[in-house]
Amino acid sequence: MTTFTRSTATIAAWNLAGFGGIPNERLSEQVKGLSLLDAEVVTLVEIPSEAALNFLRDELATKAGLDYQTLFLPQQSDLHIGLLFKNGITVQNAFLLDGSDLGDPAKRRALVADVEIGNYDFTLIAVHLKSGRQKANQEIRDQQCQVIGQFITDLRGVSDRNPDILLMGDFNMIPGQDISNFHHLGGDDIMDFVSSWDLQDRYSHLLEAGRANLLDGFAISRRFHTEYIRGSLRLFPMHWTMDIGRERFRETVSDHLPFVASFRIDRDID
Repeated sequence: MTTFTRSTATIAAWNLAGFGGIPNERLSEQVKGLSLLDAEVVTLVEIPSEAALNFLRDELATKAGLDYQTLFLPQQSDLHIGLLFKNGITVQNAFLLDGSDLGDPAKRRALVADVEIGNYDFTLIAVHLKSGRQKANQEIRDQQCQVIGQFITDLRGVSDRNPDILLMGDFNMIPGQDISNFHHLGGDDIMDFVSSWDLQDRYSHLLEAGRANLLDGFAISRRFHTEYIRGSLRLFPMHWTMDIGRERFRETVSDHLPFVASFRIDRDID
């Protein structure tokens, strides 16, 4: 068991672009990117199978000497949400949030888990919400966000817990456009969407035509979350660190860039 002696840890979120499956060649490129990211916890969405997640874990150990464990709870859809987390980190009480797929097996339920890194503990909520820019798509996201937002409100209302909350993943929501989505997802004015503020004028989703939108999101529980190091959230320029162009990255690695943020783990400042 690894003992964390550092005062901070990094937590990341990344969409693997797994629709239609991911060939081993592209998974191998993703291993290179993840080894450069080197985060303590990585939330992954669009995982095509548990075998793909295990491939990433095993290759990170073999090729980069990074020892990760995995969390994978199968969805009814062909795309899944999971975690990579380093040895010494505790992840428990994991479940898929009932109703967050609106009873449609083609959609994804939010993944919830309690995580402890050093002296920092929190509830992680990983999401992959309905995509699309049409009004009907936004209305579906509204319904998903209402379910998740109510769960967040209820979670913060438990007096004997009041956990810190990290909400992350592929929101498929654009700041300033999908206002109702953000309103419902934030629960009872509980979540602070730091990605909307710290990453203004940035983008995480890459289209063939070039820069696109900040579809991925990262939020923390407002007023209670003192472990987050303000200003640390950033888009990790994985294509740049891998020394490849953006178009080639999109074709051979993923059409999303990861988020990564830093948190204090050296003392309990809940």
